[in-house]
Amino acid sequence: MSCSSSSGSEEENEGVESYRKGGYHAVRVGDSFAGGRYIAQRKLGWGEFSTVWLAYDTKSSNYVALKIQKSAPQFAQAALHEIELLSAIADGDPTNSKCVVRLLDQFKHTGPNGQHLCMVLEFLGDSLLRLIKYNRYKGLELNKVREICKCILIGLDYLHRELGIIHTDLKPENILLVSTIDPAKDPIRSGYTPILERPEGNPNSGVTLNGIEKKLKRRARRAVARISERRASMGGVVRNPKPERSLNGINVSCKVVDFGNACWANKQFAKEIQTRQYRAPEVVLHSGYSFSVDMWSFACTAFELATGEMLFTPKGGQGFDEDEDHLALMMERLGKMPRKIAIGGARSKDYFDRHGDLKRIRRLKYLPLDRLLVDKFKFSDTDAREFSEFLIPILDFAPEKRPTAQQCLQHPWLNINLTHNEEKNETSLKKVVVGMSNLNINVGK
Repeated sequence: MSCSSSSGSEEENEGVESYRKGGYHAVRVGDSFAGGRYIAQRKLGWGEFSTVWLAYDTKSSNYVALKIQKSAPQFAQAALHEIELLSAIADGDPTNSKCVVRLLDQFKHTGPNGQHLCMVLEFLGDSLLRLIKYNRYKGLELNKVREICKCILIGLDYLHRELGIIHTDLKPENILLVSTIDPAKDPIRSGYTPILERPEGNPNSGVTLNGIEKKLKRRARRAVARISERRASMGGVVRNPKPERSLNGINVSCKVVDFGNACWANKQFAKEIQTRQYRAPEVVLHSGYSFSVDMWSFACTAFELATGEMLFTPKGGQGFDEDEDHLALMMERLGKMPRKIAIGGARSKDYFDRHGDLKRIRRLKYLPLDRLLVDKFKFSDTDAREFSEFLIPILDFAPEKRPTAQQCLQHPWLNINLTHNEEKNETSLKKVVVGMSNLNINVGK
């Protein structure tokens, strides 16, 4: 769960059953924390371990994201681990320029369900997933993708090279824009007046009726939309496609967030890491992992930003599971996995024979990444080739061959727009010079 202006799980409410001993803390608008310093304004989102609220810091007069962990011991332990990592991140970045979320404060809060560890984080905007959805899964223009990629790589370079931290769950949900897509949702830009005390006649915690009503309204809206679509299709009515959304004016600077699953490179505690679609082959095969797993996830995220679709969406089938399908999809895009890597993991025998061929999925439909970009996503040949040349090395099956974040930041693709502009300026200048040399200036006699 992140400190987003909108929940990563916005489709459903977290449910009242988790508000019990060991669970979430029930928050009401106007509730105060840390001796009155932070005042709850509205709920931003929730996750398996915590809820996140927009809060007003009465000491600094700033808006912050207040992350309140569930109170059971295992959740408290997870919070302590995250605080340790976030503290190191903040200490090493005094100028707040490394494109990673900033921890501002931490404290304990005692409520009816137990003692909750709380983290105060800088308030950020929407996730990249929300941006992809806002853009109607069309894929962002490449200059914006470059801008976003630079921010993510600056963050990863800092985590990997300077701190020795592996994020282990990099994906669009865990990268937040520094500001909201909709200015009305930004407390500063919207001119929001902070709530400094609990409003009268608001006995509900914002968990029960309020959440349930919102859930029911969402379901009703979906049902109406489905009925309208059905009527339109039955009546032969052609509905106008939704107009393209402009991303002009949206600041795409972003930061890496959510360190609940992160680890020090020399203190790994989980074999099964990463969200399925962004999972590296060495994690699927249990071959051990390092910083390069984040680079694999980064490449998957960059592809998704540019196309609006995930690079790999594995599904189980008849006689094979999601993992084997995932490995097959990887090879269809990237070529045959080298035998040494295919048979080198603790789980390799589950999927590969001794020759390095998949046991159950025999027919692969090879389509290189550049051709996929042209054929399916209608990239120009040049854009497809240049973008593929950036991504393919990062998607190397051999983890040690993948470029580091620092090396990726030097890649020509990230500076293509600058190069192209320079070339255009040079060409224009030459034309002007040639034009001037052809002028016959006659001075009056």
